[in-house]
Amino acid sequence: MLADATITLPGTGGLELTLGVIALLVLAGFAAGWVDAVVGGGGLIQLPALLLFVPDITAVQALATNKVGSIMGTSTSSLTYYRRVHPDMRTAAPMAIAAFVAAVGGAALASNIPEQALRPIIIVVLILVAIYTAAKPKLGAVTDLRWSGNRHYGAAIALGLAIGAYDGLLGPGTGSFLVISLVSVLGYAFLPASALAKIVNFATNLGALVFFVPYGAVLWGIGIMVGAANVLGAYIGARMAVAKGSGFIRIAFLVVVAALIIKLTWDVVSGN
Repeated sequence: MLADATITLPGTGGLELTLGVIALLVLAGFAAGWVDAVVGGGGLIQLPALLLFVPDITAVQALATNKVGSIMGTSTSSLTYYRRVHPDMRTAAPMAIAAFVAAVGGAALASNIPEQALRPIIIVVLILVAIYTAAKPKLGAVTDLRWSGNRHYGAAIALGLAIGAYDGLLGPGTGSFLVISLVSVLGYAFLPASALAKIVNFATNLGALVFFVPYGAVLWGIGIMVGAANVLGAYIGARMAVAKGSGFIRIAFLVVVAALIIKLTWDVVSGN
């Protein structure tokens, strides 16, 4: 069968993939790009797909290759949001710089800290986030900033450091954590929060790759292939989010967070 035919992509160390597996990876990249552009959390789709379908891939290689696909998608969604939403770059810039620095450090720790030790904590945090968001239907409907001046920028930098370190270390759900932090802590509506989150998420992906590329962990052929699909999904997702507004993004956020909780809980229970 055609789907069983194998090819070797360049930059993969000689790994052979069937056309069926390549099709599944492309589909995962597209879906991840769409989800990431709307509310974050594309790693829920793309990272497990890499681990499941690519033979003999290590966890660090999957993380690194996932970042290549993700950064291609977040660059597209960032530009789309910038042109259509005009996010506050005075907030985005310092937050992105802090996230970039923290992501480099987080990536350096990725091979030294067992993911299994952190998953239960992340699950609890996600459950609390979902309850908090669902219990406040007006949350993120309009922008109502809690602080101004240095307090606002200081809080943005602190959030960038914390979430950037998490993205470099693990990754899945980073965009969702960015969105809910911008909404609940700083007071943005969901639409501008998603726009800001994409810019910061681009910086965290770049920071992780600063470590992963010299480390030699990236499977470039797979990363670029998945990234091309991610770009298309990100473009469509960002335009849809802008058109439908904060209410749509809030619903999508709750769906993605629920899926993250289910996925991570299953990983813990099954020992994956």
